[in-house]
Amino acid sequence: MGGSVKLVANNKKAYHDYFIDEKYEAGIALAGTEVKSLRMGKCSIKEAFVRIENGEMLIYGMHVSPYEKGNLFNKDPLRVRKLLLHRSEINKLTGRIKEKGYTIVPLQVYFRGSLAKVEVGLARGKKLYDKRQDIAKKDMRREAEREYKIRNFG
Repeated sequence: MGGSVKLVANNKKAYHDYFIDEKYEAGIALAGTEVKSLRMGKCSIKEAFVRIENGEMLIYGMHVSPYEKGNLFNKDPLRVRKLLLHRSEINKLTGRIKEKGYTIVPLQVYFRGSLAKVEVGLARGKKLYDKRQDIAKKDMRREAEREYKIRNFG
């Protein structure tokens, strides 16, 4: 089931704060005006998180701005939305998050063809020293690229 992919929202903070072990693609249960708002790129998942309750995956804190022409059909921008995954995937994730240190974070929202999707990641929290190591690696790579650029084009 292919189709073109159009990115709506990205959660860069998740990659900074967590080690992402596995990624899953989930559908989102949306109202009509929310889909129109998403198509215009009016979405934020910076503060969002995912919980599993009663065998259902729910996303909290995902902000979808109200559609301008939606008037009374608009829903609450921060309402809890259901994520659509196969039962076996939800059961697998439930088992993994019961382990110490695991959580589920939304990574990006996008359209695959005409369907709105959320990429969620099974994540382990980073400690402060892990973040420092990542920043040091980034700085070293940036410095190396700068040296290479100067040497080859300067």
